[in-house]
Amino acid sequence: MSLDVFRGATIAAMMLVNNPGSWGAVYPQLDHAEWNGWTFTDVIFPFFIWIAGVAMPLSMARRLERGAARNDLFLHALKRSAILFGLGLFLAFFSFLINGSYNAAGGFGPWWDKVTGTIRIMGVLQRIAVVYLAAGAVYLWTTPRGRMAWLAGLLAGYWILMMGVPVPGHGAGVLTPEGNVSAWLDRIILGKHCWKQMPWDPEGTLSTVPAVATCLFGILSGELLREPGSPERKTVQFFVGGNLLMLAGAVMNIWLPINKNLWTSTYAVFMAGLAMNVFAVLYWLVDVRGWRKLARPFSVYGMNAITVFMLSGLLGRLMLEIKVQNSAGKAVALKSWLYEACFNGPLSRLGLDAKMCSLGWAVVWVAGLYLVAWVMHRRKWFVKF
Repeated sequence: MSLDVFRGATIAAMMLVNNPGSWGAVYPQLDHAEWNGWTFTDVIFPFFIWIAGVAMPLSMARRLERGAARNDLFLHALKRSAILFGLGLFLAFFSFLINGSYNAAGGFGPWWDKVTGTIRIMGVLQRIAVVYLAAGAVYLWTTPRGRMAWLAGLLAGYWILMMGVPVPGHGAGVLTPEGNVSAWLDRIILGKHCWKQMPWDPEGTLSTVPAVATCLFGILSGELLREPGSPERKTVQFFVGGNLLMLAGAVMNIWLPINKNLWTSTYAVFMAGLAMNVFAVLYWLVDVRGWRKLARPFSVYGMNAITVFMLSGLLGRLMLEIKVQNSAGKAVALKSWLYEACFNGPLSRLGLDAKMCSLGWAVVWVAGLYLVAWVMHRRKWFVKF
């Protein structure tokens, strides 16, 4: 149950940081680090990928023990990855469907050219899909020693590429937003399909490689969870392993900075260690000490994590495109109208600052999504694929 709780807490945190009332009023820890370094927000995505890795041996190993063929399991992973990638593309396409660009383009042909020429190809779900498939293949066709070799190779190889490949106009070892080799490849491979058509993508091409390593860290942790031994021993092993990885990441940070946008090898190591520590606490409290009732709300969230993510993305986009008139007679987004009428206006009059008002909106958003997840849980509607 602790893994479901961890997943649920992670997706709830993702909904919290992704949906402030106003992006102009956000506490620093609820936004990504500007470049190097990390905040609370920067731990969420690697945690989710690490959790996916932990779940892999828990499910696949049981099927292998029952006689399932590795090729069949890989085909299932391929299907799941394709669905995840497709859902991510649908979220990107949905914005074009509702933002009025069709009318502005003057017909289907010009509009479709704009969509196919600028739609974002990568994204959160797309990265999860690629990482899940790649890590799944490594898990299915290698031994534990082989997985460790793959993990080390991916981290070391990415580090060498980032520091050793010269980027035209910048040189080698440049880690600025535009001068690093990952951004250079994004411009070549993705072009205008990058996030907000920027010259790089935070979920881009080359930076997905160390994200696979993050998932492999999770797989190794899942195998540790399946090994014989007392819960006390496993808890200690997670704590020791987690703190050793965090220490290694802190030392590596001297030469290669912790950076979420680049998903540096240092970032992958440090965040895997932090995830192991957090999971150790949850494992001890929930599965060993039996604090199940207190943890159940997060477990409910975790049972339909992708559904919650998709629903939040669709509703968020709709609320930005639906226009209503405010008190001044000006057309504004439905979200802006609701935020001003129900949060920023009333709460600011009570003396709360803008950041607290913005956080209030995010908390209510998380609570509303939890209500949906709770109803689905009560009716035993679990969306799996």
